[in-house]
Amino acid sequence: MLIRVRDDGDLDVCVELLRAVYEQAGYPINWPADPRVWLTPESALGCWVAVQDEQVVGHVVLTAAGDAAEVERLYVDPKATGRGIGRQLLQHCVTTAAELGRKLSLEVVDNRGAAVHLYRRAGWVEVGRTPIDWGGQHATELIRFSAPPDRQPA
Repeated sequence: MLIRVRDDGDLDVCVELLRAVYEQAGYPINWPADPRVWLTPESALGCWVAVQDEQVVGHVVLTAAGDAAEVERLYVDPKATGRGIGRQLLQHCVTTAAELGRKLSLEVVDNRGAAVHLYRRAGWVEVGRTPIDWGGQHATELIRFSAPPDRQPA
């Protein structure tokens, strides 16, 4: 599998995959008015895709959050889950943030069991929870994770 910079030619496929993830897993909780714009936040430090057998199978964005960075828009084609793609995209963000000298974190709603499990298995540390009222009937908190301490810049 290859992780490479996402280019404009990838956006249509990324939107299609996002739609499949949304229909199967409910991510994102609220479908964006313009998915192409949503996949490219203004604060993006980089956008990457995972490619397997010449097909885009995953997506992630690293955004600036002050002097730190956050993992956002991480998802994998539902047909390709369980192959370690999400973990490799996550690790790519850890490596990139470290190269940039930025501490790294992410947020996830509490009803995303597979995502929460992925982050915990990868050594991420839960650092807080915030109540939310926009998460639908089963999401009540936003969980904040920090990248594994041994992979954060000093």
